[in-house]
Amino acid sequence: VIKVLESGGGSVQAGGSLRLSCVVSGYKYSTYMAGWFRQAPGKEREGVAILDSDGRITYRDSVKGRFTISKDNAKFTHYLEMNDLKSEDTGVYYCVADVIDYGLAPDYAYWGQGTQVTVSS
Repeated sequence: VIKVLESGGGSVQAGGSLRLSCVVSGYKYSTYMAGWFRQAPGKEREGVAILDSDGRITYRDSVKGRFTISKDNAKFTHYLEMNDLKSEDTGVYYCVADVIDYGLAPDYAYWGQGTQVTVSS
């Protein structure tokens, strides 16, 4: 059984930073895509950052230069370092994993339960 578990959400003021972590268990982690999505109240879920097994990264335009995705295969964990947070970054953040690269489309098979990020201005 593949399990995906996020942690690290919280509340910060605009300009602050947070680091999200996602532990994935139950499969050969190093060969899988790893990524992050988010969903703001009243909005559709959107892709934030994707890291493939070859190290290629795709970011949503609005987070480029502020967010960094990384992966530690030895720990079966991927991270999202978020800096210079803005109020529009507020939402529930989900980590994802899959063998298939769907880019920033929300078609991944394995999702975490979500962690709340709230940025106050």
